[in-house]
Amino acid sequence: MSEGEERVEVVRGWKTLWKTEDWWAVWMAFIVIGIALYCYYTGNVKALKTLAVSAPGKWTSWDQVVAYFQANWFGYLVNYLFWAVIFTISSYILGFKPKTFLPSFTFVYLVSVGIFVVAANKTVHNYNLEPPILAVILGLILSNLFRFPKWMDDGFRVEYYIKTGIVLLGATLPFTLIYMAGPYVLAQAATVAITAFLLVYFVGQKFGLDKRTSSVLGAGCAVCGVSASIAMAAAVRAKKEDYVFGIAAVIVMAIIAIFLLPAIAMSMNPPMHPGEAGAWIGTSEFADAAGFAAAEWYGEWYASHIAKTITIGGVTADTSELTIWAYTLMKVIGRDIWIGLWAFVMAVVATTRWEVEETGARPSPMEIWWRFPKFVIGFLIASALMTAVTVSVDTYTYLHVMKPNLIGPIKTMRTWTFIFTFFSIGMTTRFREFMKFGARPWAAFFIGAIVVIILGFILSHYIFGPIAWQKLPLWAPRV
Repeated sequence: MSEGEERVEVVRGWKTLWKTEDWWAVWMAFIVIGIALYCYYTGNVKALKTLAVSAPGKWTSWDQVVAYFQANWFGYLVNYLFWAVIFTISSYILGFKPKTFLPSFTFVYLVSVGIFVVAANKTVHNYNLEPPILAVILGLILSNLFRFPKWMDDGFRVEYYIKTGIVLLGATLPFTLIYMAGPYVLAQAATVAITAFLLVYFVGQKFGLDKRTSSVLGAGCAVCGVSASIAMAAAVRAKKEDYVFGIAAVIVMAIIAIFLLPAIAMSMNPPMHPGEAGAWIGTSEFADAAGFAAAEWYGEWYASHIAKTITIGGVTADTSELTIWAYTLMKVIGRDIWIGLWAFVMAVVATTRWEVEETGARPSPMEIWWRFPKFVIGFLIASALMTAVTVSVDTYTYLHVMKPNLIGPIKTMRTWTFIFTFFSIGMTTRFREFMKFGARPWAAFFIGAIVVIILGFILSHYIFGPIAWQKLPLWAPRV
């Protein structure tokens, strides 16, 4: 079998617990959560904050930066060693060589520190150039102007980093918010996931693309770009080149959407409500990391230029967090579950119609479980666990003790994983490699992408905006 015809397979059975990124992302995140809970309840908050070292405050001179690192160098060393050791061990189990992963990750980490520092500059901050945006831009510049050794790709683990960050995000998002938003989230996500997949699939067929190629592109556009492309390729036994192109198309569109969606939301009069903007980005973005970058950017911009807080029904919430909450609900809870659903449906179609003459194989009822994104389960468990912890204290204790000493450090660790992700996206986006696929698959994907963005705007702003997303503060008043 030639390389171009090699089919994608997936890991099944108990070994998925230690042989897949999804599960390792869950284990990584719960190691962080476990350390945070242990330190908090044993009174070792100082140790926790040493591990969860953050960027310097807004600075105007390099003398301030030097003084900051002189006082906090040990925290950065501990933080680096924590990530390096666990990521290296887990990556080795997943099949990556430590001798290539560790040097590459060290490069990612050092650049991430620099991004943190630059983003904290007062002038840069005033222009709303948040760390995720800087990370993507810098990665794109470096990867497209310079040639890095191929082995360094081992450290640019976009999927692993973002899934770990998303599970950590669950620890800072109340389960009550997920429960109460359910009907709106599921309805909006289902509308987009079904419409986009069918549109791209049938447009691809009209353009003469292979059924499997059309399925991979449809999943990448409708659901969760990279993960969905890979899962669909395995479900229908597509060629590896199919999901390689699917990932390429997702990355290009995701980067465009990082800048396009917030810019449109900012230009509206009045600017789009942060809850609506987060839902629109969650409905219309094509990759988890890119969507988070766009949501964070808009939330920070809204807080800086329009209003830092929003009060509704007597409840006040931070606008910079509202966009993240809405985005996470729509993308992680709403759309990502369609990875498993679409993969299962198309696995049935492929095996009962497309492949029956080739193999005679029939789909197993367990197929949907093998395709389901396990990090979403970790997200839900983390949310439920931390909700149980936070509801056990009164509001004053939560705001003045638990939030800064427990939730805050977890958020900081989450931020580290997202910076790793955004920089890795840029470093793996090499535009020169994207032109070899021809025009037809690009056209099919971008037609679907345009429809997704328009449909997402209508649903988020006009249909569910007034009844759901504008009332988001009522769902989670204490976060």
